[in-house]
Amino acid sequence: MTEAPTPTAETVRRLVRSLLPDDGRGGGRKSQGEGPAVTPVAEGGGHGTWWVGSRHVLRLALDRDASARQHRELRLRGLARPYMGIALPKSVARGEWAAGLAYTLDTRLPGTTDEQPAVSAVGEADLAALLTGLRAVPVRQAEALGVPHLAPRSLESVRRAAATAAGQLAERDEFDPARLAQLTGPAARQLTAQPARTLVHHGLGGEHLVVSVDGRVRGVLGWADAVLGDPAEDIAALACAVGSPAAVRAATLADYGARPCLRGLWLARCDALVRLAEAFENRDGTLLPVLCARLRCSWEPIMLERVTELPEDGTP
Repeated sequence: MTEAPTPTAETVRRLVRSLLPDDGRGGGRKSQGEGPAVTPVAEGGGHGTWWVGSRHVLRLALDRDASARQHRELRLRGLARPYMGIALPKSVARGEWAAGLAYTLDTRLPGTTDEQPAVSAVGEADLAALLTGLRAVPVRQAEALGVPHLAPRSLESVRRAAATAAGQLAERDEFDPARLAQLTGPAARQLTAQPARTLVHHGLGGEHLVVSVDGRVRGVLGWADAVLGDPAEDIAALACAVGSPAAVRAATLADYGARPCLRGLWLARCDALVRLAEAFENRDGTLLPVLCARLRCSWEPIMLERVTELPEDGTP
């Protein structure tokens, strides 16, 4: 089996020169007349994503599976764009940067990403428009593009895993397990996902939300992991990123009822406990600050859980 090449700055510069032959409309500092500056987005080796000047982002698939997912992502963005109230990146060039390995040169959306973005009240309305748009994307057309189905998770199973994690965190004085007692077994069964198929972004963390200085959500990145499944997963991801109150307010504005909102809330809380306990167990100090912040965000109290009594018949 042939080993995939490792993209380097010179690899990227050569590709960018062929894609932007005008030598500079990509913006940014030029490097000895060789076109816009190129900089890896993340630190470390094996870079797959590069800033190209100030106006573009180059994404290089590092294996054939990633290439297939990138092709699907580009088609999905084209399908979803008319339904979204906020921007999605556009591909201005695409092809292969090595045998069987795809690339896309995308527009760079104005704004910044952050693990815990500061979203304003108007930004919450932007998130509501996003959730509304996801629900409006035709499921049959998404299926035709190869977007996979993902069965809803069992909240009872998630709750049991979180209870174990809460005990481990209690030994480190990181969490009071009594707080998890709010989610009883019967409550978890009441919050079973409804049999509805919806396009789910499945990665609405802060790293994929492009936010402006005034707290508006100007765009959404990272569509490669989108699935057809449980919309509570997107509500859960937002709870960890922007806080439970903002996530639930956005979902409510998008006409989601109490059941999916509370299901998303508890998925977020349980996931945050499990992932933080795993990071302590693995002694992964680099992740601890991020996961502690997600735990705080997901466990922010919301009024909905205090006033809502779910019906026993499973209606939304």
